[in-house]
Amino acid sequence: MKYDAATSAPGTDIVPPNTDAPSFLQKIARDKQKLGVCFVLPTILLLLFIVVFPLLMQIYLSMSWWGPLDGTPWYKAYESFNFFEQYLYLLEDERFWGSLWRTLLIMLVCVPAEFLLGLGLAYLFIDQFPGRKLFYSILLVPMMVVPAVVGLMFFLLFQGTGPVNDMFGLPPDFSWLTDKDRAIYTVMIADIWQWTPLMFLILLAGMLGVPRDQLLAAQLLGGSNFQNFRKIILPRMRTVMIIALVLRSVEMFKIFDLIYIMTKGGPGVQTETISVYIYKLTFADLEWGYVAAIGLTILIALSVLAAYGLKAMARQTEEA
Repeated sequence: MKYDAATSAPGTDIVPPNTDAPSFLQKIARDKQKLGVCFVLPTILLLLFIVVFPLLMQIYLSMSWWGPLDGTPWYKAYESFNFFEQYLYLLEDERFWGSLWRTLLIMLVCVPAEFLLGLGLAYLFIDQFPGRKLFYSILLVPMMVVPAVVGLMFFLLFQGTGPVNDMFGLPPDFSWLTDKDRAIYTVMIADIWQWTPLMFLILLAGMLGVPRDQLLAAQLLGGSNFQNFRKIILPRMRTVMIIALVLRSVEMFKIFDLIYIMTKGGPGVQTETISVYIYKLTFADLEWGYVAAIGLTILIALSVLAAYGLKAMARQTEEA
């Protein structure tokens, strides 16, 4: 029976129906947990699409010798499954180990050099001095240049008839980029020039975070600049230094544009890093299954490196 306010007798206990029942969206808005899930859900779906699916596809392809010229779609790669044969072949691939060694060599030279140069420059910029903002802006310019442009710049600089040979009085037939012993050093110089500003920026931020009153107190007590730097600044910058070193070490495995523009991995394979080797396997040899196996191996190795760096950072934070 419908409720009719006009015909109902006065004094009766008829209760009108509840027309203010909360809607579905209102129920979610009142429940904080459900509301939080709704906000996070689009991000989770996006991550599943751009991270989880490619990773699963990479694992799937790494179990086979599939390539785009096989005549079968990638989702039928199971027809050529060999499971761990790719990884066994990887252990015997001399070209892979050579490219990995050259990547590590560049990392072991460039990262410490960039760190020490960045640390020294950051220490110079702690105090105010005339033209500080101008020099600060100039120092950050190399980091803003596209790596491919940096590669082209240094390719032109180290030509036989380029300005480097002219500056040192070397003959035009003195080769940098095509010599098997000197080519890798030109790549290192270019990388140090471009990424030292990143180290400088990170380390300067860490130094500016050191309490100024502690430095002033140490100076009043007669501490020299070197003593203050070694006993006050460095101990409080350990976490920042670990972040800078791990970040650049991981990024070094992705060096590609600069090398490909300058030497294309040559002469021969003398400057072929792991990223250049993967590029050639992908687009020249079309061995996508093997590329997936190499990429997954490098991913695991870099994840271990990053985890070790985070563990060391957490240890330093606890000690501080």
